[in-house]
Amino acid sequence: MDDIKRFEETTLLYEISKALNEHLDLKKSLYKVLDILSSSLKMERGTITILDPLRNEIHIEVAHGISKSAVSRVKYQLGEGITGRVIQSGKMIVIPKISEEPHFLDRTASRRSRDFRELSFFCTPIKKGNQVVGALSVDRLYDESYNLAEGKKLLSVVATMVAQHVINLETIQREKDQLRDENRRLRKELENKYRITNIIGNSNKMREVFQMIFQVSKSNATALIRGESGTGKELVANSIHYNSHRAKTAFVKVNCAAMPSNLIESELFGHEMGAFTGAIKQKQGKFELANKGTIFLDEIGAIGLDVQASLLRVLQEKEFERVGGHKTIKTDVRIIAATNKNLEEAVEDGSFRGDLYYRLNVFPIYMPPLRERKTDMLLLADHFLEKYAQENGKDIRRFSTPAIDMLMNYHWPGNVRELENCIERAVLLCEEGVIHSYHLPPTLQTGVESDTLPTLSMEEAVANLEREMIIDALKNTRGNITRAAEILQTTVRKFAYKANRYAVDFRHYR
Repeated sequence: MDDIKRFEETTLLYEISKALNEHLDLKKSLYKVLDILSSSLKMERGTITILDPLRNEIHIEVAHGISKSAVSRVKYQLGEGITGRVIQSGKMIVIPKISEEPHFLDRTASRRSRDFRELSFFCTPIKKGNQVVGALSVDRLYDESYNLAEGKKLLSVVATMVAQHVINLETIQREKDQLRDENRRLRKELENKYRITNIIGNSNKMREVFQMIFQVSKSNATALIRGESGTGKELVANSIHYNSHRAKTAFVKVNCAAMPSNLIESELFGHEMGAFTGAIKQKQGKFELANKGTIFLDEIGAIGLDVQASLLRVLQEKEFERVGGHKTIKTDVRIIAATNKNLEEAVEDGSFRGDLYYRLNVFPIYMPPLRERKTDMLLLADHFLEKYAQENGKDIRRFSTPAIDMLMNYHWPGNVRELENCIERAVLLCEEGVIHSYHLPPTLQTGVESDTLPTLSMEEAVANLEREMIIDALKNTRGNITRAAEILQTTVRKFAYKANRYAVDFRHYR
């Protein structure tokens, strides 16, 4: 007999656990728990009450066997009645016969009918840690043979399960709120980061780029960003999306050159389970993930002819099928593509489809190389200097004149990306307040556009360094020769001799 009872209790607790985990809606879960208790424990009525800590007031959250009007009407004060005492003390109360209990209030008026049958009443606290948040109450037909201690123990376990469910739901809600706040913060950060004003440059060529970004952002037109590697094509794509009406939707980036040719179609359009070896489940492609938003196809010139045909269909018909699938999927995606490849030559030699090229080339934007926007050089260099000095906790405020000359004279085959890497390296090496020429990479100190052979003799390089140090010392002392000589740890006579030799006039720095 005991084994049967234990089995029934285990089954009951399993059903309650299942009910609690079935819904994220707290009320639905609690109603289900009371339904289970009603059928398993011969429960006549049941309530789960919640304490409002601000008002010290207890209200019925969910109920079984009690009218809706009673549920909305009934309130208890803390310490009032059996329920109020249980929540105040945090201790369970069991009443074998409610007709013999003077403290039983029967606020719900559910035990006053003429055919009233004797009831046993169980009320157990629901706790979050040491804090009582509510109570579980159960009316059960009085049965002299029923073991009240076992009933008390069982309902205590149920109350603990309910409390844990409440804690879990609060944790989930808190995490959802945190994720929502973090998502809003990151979206705002991205919107600010990729505004047009945050693309650095005031040269005529960059002003043309800004104007084109402004014009194309307001439309749904396909944009093709052209330019050498490292010119900032991805930054332009970000600016187009985050300044468009799709800014609050998905922005999916795909580097076509970084994926194997046999996987790129699956990556873009997804695949069905079993479409190829290793396809163990269905997968959504980038175009599905970007629906209603924007997809950025970087290095578009790297995709093969077979994928180009599928891409052309998406551009023309706004539809595609997953690899290995037959269902046609509609999509509303704005396409921004970028390439450093000469697509016209690729069309000529047959490696790129002409019809796809014309579909992509609706609104071309050309990103000029750094060597064609020398007036932006110092703006960019100062921006990267401030960024990496702050990241590395260094107080570096400017570039020396020879360092500026080196930056301006170099041809920058890697464009803005190479400049950024160069400034980051210089900041790491520099332990002063000024970036000098010797902090810059050797390629800048010796390289010219045609080759990388040294253009200065050793004597000329030493002379340039001495002149640079004299100028910096005079700048720091506002033309005071004595203090400048002290900084360089030399005599005033030697300092004046060197300054005269290099045609440096101290009066210019006062």
